[in-house]
Amino acid sequence: GAARETFASFQHRNFRLFFTGQLISQVGNWLTLVAQTLLVLKLTDSGVALGVLAAAQFGPILVLGPWAGLIADRSDKRKLLLVVQALAMVQSFVLSALAFSGEPPVGAIYAVAVFGGICMAFDNPARRSFVVEMVPARQINNAVSLNSALMTSSRVVGPALAGLLVATVGYGWAFLADGLSYVAVLVGLWMMRTSELRPAPVTPRAKGQVRAGLRYVRNVPELFVPMAMMAVVGTLSYNFQTVFPLFVTRDLGGSDATFTVLFSVVSIGALIGALVTARRSDASVRRVSLAAIGYGVTMALMAVAPNVAVAVALGVLLGLSSISFIVASTAIVQIRAAAEMRGRVLALQAMLFLGSTPVGGPIVGWVADQFGARYSVGLGAVAAFGAGLWGLAVARRAAPTRVAAELEQAEPLVA
Repeated sequence: GAARETFASFQHRNFRLFFTGQLISQVGNWLTLVAQTLLVLKLTDSGVALGVLAAAQFGPILVLGPWAGLIADRSDKRKLLLVVQALAMVQSFVLSALAFSGEPPVGAIYAVAVFGGICMAFDNPARRSFVVEMVPARQINNAVSLNSALMTSSRVVGPALAGLLVATVGYGWAFLADGLSYVAVLVGLWMMRTSELRPAPVTPRAKGQVRAGLRYVRNVPELFVPMAMMAVVGTLSYNFQTVFPLFVTRDLGGSDATFTVLFSVVSIGALIGALVTARRSDASVRRVSLAAIGYGVTMALMAVAPNVAVAVALGVLLGLSSISFIVASTAIVQIRAAAEMRGRVLALQAMLFLGSTPVGGPIVGWVADQFGARYSVGLGAVAAFGAGLWGLAVARRAAPTRVAAELEQAEPLVA
């Protein structure tokens, strides 16, 4: 019975196709993300250079996010994903060619990373809003949690596989494997039964629709508060690709292989957390805030880890707490946002989470270069803990107002 509740969305054929294709493709995506990071670190040995890479990868989301979300609201999301995923495949093949050339210029790697970031900017809101079109409304939280489990389970295999490929056959083969992995997601999208989808209303073209999405989020506290928390946490706390290589190699005395192992352990914890939250159906600001506080506490413990063994042990807790925050903040957005606004709201969330990396990546990279990566991890801990406390305070202040509104609505019924 618990298994049926946890994997309820698998009852639907379209979701099974989506899940299988994305699982393979996301493993490949991590091959590219990790191989890019290790290649730039090898060529530059600079924390700032890793921060610039993160800015190139995620900067387009910051710039294009609202418009990408609007396009998702205006489009058939399945067809849009087919186009975007095909373009992302091209990016991986170009990176493979650069890596096989011998000593690729760092500028060329940055340029291809920007192209990949543009693809990600359009893929993210379309893919995440498409998730809820494959299941009935009562299973939205389950589908969101399983999608998060998909993303995190790919992080278990992807970084470790990337480290193995880089150490044995080289960077080029890691990028090539990612390019081939896109075949799975393209086939899965192509095989779906469109008659079984539950598409959201397509937003007609009109002026001021991006501004309308921003105003909508600002006027709905249950969306605005998690978004503000996501901006802070995304900027300073979710910079694993920039901080962890430096933390492992400089502060803990490990190697590139040690970094991929720690990353995979964190992902195992995240997978456990995603499966646990898959059975929950609630979504509230308080839940998001408590998840942020737990994440901040775990990051603080990681910042003072004395060696690799302790860091690996804490990695499970770090993954679990981090995915709890992501799932909670995503679920409340998916459930509370109006269907015709969902693409723009999710794009804004991605912009604040992934798009904040161009701001936070160079900052935490500079802190790591100047003071040590432990201080970068500690900075992320303070940001997550502080954001959680603020969200909790806002939720407590809003509670009496909400109760009063519910009583006022109930008076005519009592009469």
